[in-house]
Amino acid sequence: MISAEGIVSVLPAHLPAHLSRQRWSGANDRPIERVELRWHEVVSAETPVLIWTLVRVHFGDGEEQDYQLFLGARPARPLPKFIKGKERELVAVLGEETPPVVVYDALVDPDLAIEVLHLVAPDLEVSVRRPIVLEHSNSSVVFDEAHILKVLRKIEPGPNPDVEITRVLAQRGFDAVLAPLAELRRDGVDLAVLREFLVGATEGWDLARASVRDLLAGGEAPEESGADFAPDAERLGALLAELHLAMADAWGRAPGNAARWASEMAANLEVVAHLAAEAHPTALDLAMVAERLRSLGALAEVGTEIRIHGDLHLAQVIKADAGWKILDFEGEPARRRADRFTTSSPLRDVAGLLRSLNYAAATGLLEWGSDDKELVGLVDEWELRNRAALREGYLAVDGIAALLPSAADTQAAVLAAFELDKAIYELGYEIGHRPDLVDIPLATITRLLGTQAPA
Repeated sequence: MISAEGIVSVLPAHLPAHLSRQRWSGANDRPIERVELRWHEVVSAETPVLIWTLVRVHFGDGEEQDYQLFLGARPARPLPKFIKGKERELVAVLGEETPPVVVYDALVDPDLAIEVLHLVAPDLEVSVRRPIVLEHSNSSVVFDEAHILKVLRKIEPGPNPDVEITRVLAQRGFDAVLAPLAELRRDGVDLAVLREFLVGATEGWDLARASVRDLLAGGEAPEESGADFAPDAERLGALLAELHLAMADAWGRAPGNAARWASEMAANLEVVAHLAAEAHPTALDLAMVAERLRSLGALAEVGTEIRIHGDLHLAQVIKADAGWKILDFEGEPARRRADRFTTSSPLRDVAGLLRSLNYAAATGLLEWGSDDKELVGLVDEWELRNRAALREGYLAVDGIAALLPSAADTQAAVLAAFELDKAIYELGYEIGHRPDLVDIPLATITRLLGTQAPA
């Protein structure tokens, strides 16, 4: 018989290596000093064993982070079939047990995934489940192509924004979010949420990239392309404005604090400048960037400050039969917590979608592998057309003007500052993860520092 408590006693020695392999941990390139078990519960002591635990990771730089883990255990001989191809989810093979025991992430176990689901929704009967592997700070499991369980991994005190915001907005009648159907909470902390799974829904990113591919294959003007994305971009702009109005109504609005926004941007620039100097020297004019960001703080009447999405891009929106939906209100995972969950200008979300359109265009051209000037020009036209459509859709929504700077030049300056800040953030990400793509944010930074800027 497998001893659950025996497994728990040796977990701290095996978890550092396991956590370092997980994309959701953010610990891939951070030395872990030790792992401490804060609490655990043996959900099932019978084979397969299910252990639910919260662990605290002590990093070598002095920082700490809590993580939620569901761990399964079965006899290691033979190795369970569901482990094949998912070796990254292995925690340990404990040879001192008789017989040897394999410990793994329970969400990849078809039986234990249902046990976890029943902690959230005890009465929901399901039969088919499959893990969804995403580069997010959480893990998701789909059941019967009807429900999706999101298990939160990085655990912070208090409510989780993605759970809280979608719950409140849905209760207030905003139907462009996926409302929670059931939630798992312990000591006031959100741990998991169950939502409807929309079969056949397509990410905005995939639609945009398909549009770029069609453009390059056909060689026609974007408006004549069979997969013209502009109508979708316009609708997304309008939906974003509707989201901002709903969030302002739910959580209130305050005068915009340009000085604080500029200070947050300067802190982000400092982090990225250090990365650039250490790992990937660039031709970035740091002094000019800093001056441009400081100029934001000197602007008067910069509109309002509201609760926003905080990490909006084309992979955070999906198009289904019922229309567009907005996902994942947790903020940028690489930002400091205070910067991820704070209020800000609604133009920060607009800037996020504009940057995503730029990435769709630039990566589409890279994938095509051509430097033909005519094709490059077509892709530039595609981006300009969709940027304009997005902004037109956003500004056309009744009431949105009240959240924005009243002067057109101030509005443009605030939007440009947030787009510049987002490009700086992207530069830091690319240096650390995809150095072959650093030229994409660098090109935008260069443009925004110059006189030419897309309409």
